[in-house]
Amino acid sequence: MTELRIVLADDHEVVRTGLRALIDSSPGMLVVGEARDGAEAVARARELSPDVVVIDVSMPVLDGAGATERIARECPEVRVLALTMHEDRAHLTRLLQAGAAGYVLKRAAADELVRAIRTVAGGGTYVDPVLAGSLLRGARGPGPRSAPETLSEREEEVLRRIAWGESNKEIARQLGISVKTVETYKARVSEKLGLRSRTDMVRYALQQGWLSET
Repeated sequence: MTELRIVLADDHEVVRTGLRALIDSSPGMLVVGEARDGAEAVARARELSPDVVVIDVSMPVLDGAGATERIARECPEVRVLALTMHEDRAHLTRLLQAGAAGYVLKRAAADELVRAIRTVAGGGTYVDPVLAGSLLRGARGPGPRSAPETLSEREEEVLRRIAWGESNKEIARQLGISVKTVETYKARVSEKLGLRSRTDMVRYALQQGWLSET
């Protein structure tokens, strides 16, 4: 089995040491680099092309959201998993909007972190169960206007993949269609269901139970 290559980004060395020990002891995983701040995390992502960057939200130089946004833009094949002590919806929403594929609390059990890494590495989206309810309850503005039946089979497939964290390019490749066609389906879904952002799409996927399937 090919090992998942992980980069750890946290400004506390003791945290990185503990995470490295946990991940390196997990079958099929290997820590290939570390970063002490957000700017270093972006640099490690560019240099090492890991499968997943596990990143703290509160870091010097460049915070977790800023680093996530740059990694998503500059290294679209690299998945970002936020690991943080923050349990408020604002941090969760900001990281998802920045392009994170997952959000796990530092107080989570070790096996949950490992599961989250495997989920996002496999193309899925992972939201800590403690925060999933908060994300659903915290919807701003009107919720989805229509039932899932209003979507065509292809529209639903595109929506699922967006919620799972795949880029438009990845979706186009998987479905054998153009990026422009993916954008068209995305626009139709947004109009039908009133989903204005990627966070709305993740929230909708949680409501439908789609994320638990990954």
